[in-house]
Amino acid sequence: MTKSKTYDILDNFFKLDMRVKKIENLLLLNESQNNLSLSERCKSSYSKSELAILFYILMDEGLLFFDPADVKKNRISFQEFVSENFTYRNNEGVQKKVTRISREFSECKGYTYKDKQIKFLDDFIGILMERKRKLENW
Repeated sequence: MTKSKTYDILDNFFKLDMRVKKIENLLLLNESQNNLSLSERCKSSYSKSELAILFYILMDEGLLFFDPADVKKNRISFQEFVSENFTYRNNEGVQKKVTRISREFSECKGYTYKDKQIKFLDDFIGILMERKRKLENW
């Protein structure tokens, strides 16, 4: 093998090594941004399903909205908002990012899960009533 060919091989190897290092740095940066974004999200003591019920009720009753004229767009915007800004408590009590919440929103729309919604509302109303009592006695 000639010296020139050996230099070309070494040069290509170092270029490849630099590219691999750049990719590794990007992956590390992405990983640290993911960890940072989890800490910047609003944490919830609710499960993913309960969080969906809360936001679905607020949306469905028109208390909060992105686009009141377009129901489909409003729902999509709500799902994206929750997914990008909230965490939920999983079964082990650990905070997890909400990645997709469309299934849970769909469950809120149907009557199959109405008992689950009624229980959530009873618990939520209890919290609000306790809050009202505290304010009245203040």
